[in-house]
Amino acid sequence: MNIGTVAEMSGVPAKTIRYYESIGLIRSADRRSNNYRDYSTNDVQTLRFIHRARRLGFSVRQVGELLALWQDKQRASHDVKTVAMNHIVEIDRKLAELEGMRRTLVSLAERCQGDDRPDCPILDDLAGAVAALPCHN
Repeated sequence: MNIGTVAEMSGVPAKTIRYYESIGLIRSADRRSNNYRDYSTNDVQTLRFIHRARRLGFSVRQVGELLALWQDKQRASHDVKTVAMNHIVEIDRKLAELEGMRRTLVSLAERCQGDDRPDCPILDDLAGAVAALPCHN
């Protein structure tokens, strides 16, 4: 199969497939006599695996770990669970950070009159954060 067909079947854009090849996340495709890439059904399955893992927010490094575990039929499921649990901890950290950002923005938006006057607590807060940074000459 050519790269366009594989991209369509896997949901991974051709440019991303080439990137994954360049970083070694997937094997380099075989080449036809015309030097076009030639992919197998196995490659499509691997790209679908990667696509799903990326949609779940796993980093490229984590996807590499998961791929290695997926391909290792002697793996221990606890190794896979460890990768997933570590990712959950990171998601929880990001959620807490996003919730904090949201609370701050809600508070600032509530204090803003949203009228024709130029004073704005949102901009004042942003400017105060800039002013609070240490000066490095």
